[in-house]
Amino acid sequence: MPAHHQSLTWSKNMSEHHKSQGKRLARRESALKKADPRLKIIAVVVWSFLLALTEQIGAAMAGLAGSVILAMISGLPAKDILKRLLTVNFFILFLWLVLPFSFSYPGEVMARLGPLEITRQGLRLTCLLTIKGNAVALGAIAFFGASSVFELTAAARRLGAPEKMTAIFVLMFRYVQVIGQECARLRLAMKARGFKPSMSMHSYRSYANLIGMILIRSLDRASRIHAAMRCRGYNGRFWLSGEFNFKKIDWALGSLMILLICGVLAFAFV
Repeated sequence: MPAHHQSLTWSKNMSEHHKSQGKRLARRESALKKADPRLKIIAVVVWSFLLALTEQIGAAMAGLAGSVILAMISGLPAKDILKRLLTVNFFILFLWLVLPFSFSYPGEVMARLGPLEITRQGLRLTCLLTIKGNAVALGAIAFFGASSVFELTAAARRLGAPEKMTAIFVLMFRYVQVIGQECARLRLAMKARGFKPSMSMHSYRSYANLIGMILIRSLDRASRIHAAMRCRGYNGRFWLSGEFNFKKIDWALGSLMILLICGVLAFAFV
């Protein structure tokens, strides 16, 4: 297929994808979706720091309950939320394989699992980290999942984030999918040539060549994108559109966050 036909097909697919995504967002528009992105960023930062510094399990449970409330009003599908939480808990699982045991966290022995001893202090710490990790992740999913990346980036820029950092983040989000598609095409070409992965030097060399080709094509695409941006007047400054104004829903969300924070603090100091 000629290159220009591939480009037209890809553009058409991306257009249809954005339209369908917009329809899905419109169907599940919620209070968090309508809120000012700047408020969402501030709320996530404060909420995450509060939960990270919590050392009481009761306060951590209160934070988890607050994050569940935020997830419920976010309008995001429960399936998507659970899928993201599974990724977080996959890494938390490694804590359960190490921290509860005496060789990692000495203390009062509660039970024995063969030659391993489970300590009360290690088990408490693992439970605390699990609750805090899920609470922080669920709160971030609720806030950030109800906004597009470009809205959040523009809001971060309004809050004083470095311009270069926001530009890098937008470009990274935009083109990491393109690099993923390029990797999929290269792997499909390897399969078409009869490649079958195995524990052999041939497979290792093939994967090394695959990584090298991805890097080379990424650098080539980056140079072409930079040249196209220069042709369109890019002078080193990345402009982000977006007008943000505080509305009634923002005051309501801010009040809710104050109540949730006070609830966590009440459990922490009781």
